[in-house]
Amino acid sequence: MISRSVSNLFSLLLLLFPSWSFAADTATLNPVSTAWVMTSIVFVMIMFIPGLALFYGGMLRSKNVLSICTQFFAFAGIVGLLWIFFAYSMVVDTTGMQEGVFNLSSFVGGFDKAFMHGITDQTLMGDIPEFVTCVFGMTFAMITPAIVVGGYAERMKFSAMVLFVILWTTLVYAPLAHMVWGGPGSAMHNWGVLDFAGGTAVHINSGIAALVGALIIGKRKDWKTRNIAPHNLVYTFIGAGLLWAGWFGFNVGSALAANNSAGLILINTQVAACAGIVGWMIIAKFHVTHTSSLGLASGAIAGLVGITPAAAYVGILGATAIGLMTSMCCFYAVTHLKHRLDIDDSLDVFALHGIGGIVGGVLTGIFASSALGGNIIDLNYGTQFIAQIIGILVTVVYSGILTWGIFKLIDATIGLRVSNEQEEKGLDLSDHNEQAYN
Repeated sequence: MISRSVSNLFSLLLLLFPSWSFAADTATLNPVSTAWVMTSIVFVMIMFIPGLALFYGGMLRSKNVLSICTQFFAFAGIVGLLWIFFAYSMVVDTTGMQEGVFNLSSFVGGFDKAFMHGITDQTLMGDIPEFVTCVFGMTFAMITPAIVVGGYAERMKFSAMVLFVILWTTLVYAPLAHMVWGGPGSAMHNWGVLDFAGGTAVHINSGIAALVGALIIGKRKDWKTRNIAPHNLVYTFIGAGLLWAGWFGFNVGSALAANNSAGLILINTQVAACAGIVGWMIIAKFHVTHTSSLGLASGAIAGLVGITPAAAYVGILGATAIGLMTSMCCFYAVTHLKHRLDIDDSLDVFALHGIGGIVGGVLTGIFASSALGGNIIDLNYGTQFIAQIIGILVTVVYSGILTWGIFKLIDATIGLRVSNEQEEKGLDLSDHNEQAYN
């Protein structure tokens, strides 16, 4: 009788307080982590608009500064809806996936969560509402194609930009993001690639896409014939500062928790940015006679790109080394490689994000070792090096081929490039009938 009374009381409590969780395997919402990820969403959005818009806009000529801002707002709207309609499902749907098994689901998710099917305000991903993690992932999807357009800024039609972002987000970004963040059974996971916050899916991917776009669209008509210097480096300096601040949301937010790991990611992100600045200063000392604001801003971005895949896996000294080395490699890419290849990568997207992501990805496989202060115990350098190279090569080849196909398709249909007259006039007026300065 007593045991039955206790059982009845227990059942009554469950009816009265359905939010209580007595089962050990039932997930419960973590309000602290939820609040932090929601805050990170704001950080990444500020990093995107106005951060990246100002960083890019200041490096353009004054007749094109509004075009980049317009493109970014358009991208935000388009990608946001694509994400809700089907791209989110393509990234996170794990149907058919098995750890260690390669199949189609290892490379792209299905459509079980298309249009947010089956997700409500009570649905959790881990201990965070899935709507929150969905919007966090959306910010990554928004900013990645925006990084790309810096490679061929000042010469591509707005209508072509719109079609590009639709096709590229669907065919390139979403599958690569699934390979990285799809969980057990996803391609990068099966290969053992270490990529915490998107060195492959975001930075190498965008850098390669920018390079392909610059090659196909061709050089600006004034390239190496007239002065095309940045019109307002103060804008670029402000944008770089907002990018640095927003990167904490990008990297630390990717922990999806307010815990000890988040603290490590925080300090690694900060240290790598500082090391990137110092690395650029050191290498520039041997090649130029002055220290420029654009150079130091680029050094900070290079360090942040380099630490993105490594932030949760390396120690503080490892983060310092990654920031220094990535920055120095990016310096050479900006000052030497770009000109050797004779490519008009307008805003050095490949040099900073492509080269920075590759260097950071390789170094992650070294400094993640516990012997060098990292978190991976008994890391086998040879095995991990091969895994990192596989992740990098797959990203380069997949992004390169698909992006090439997308550009060729657009060029064959609506055309990619504005006319010489429109380019001379500037995209602000020719595409949007506006001027930044009156």
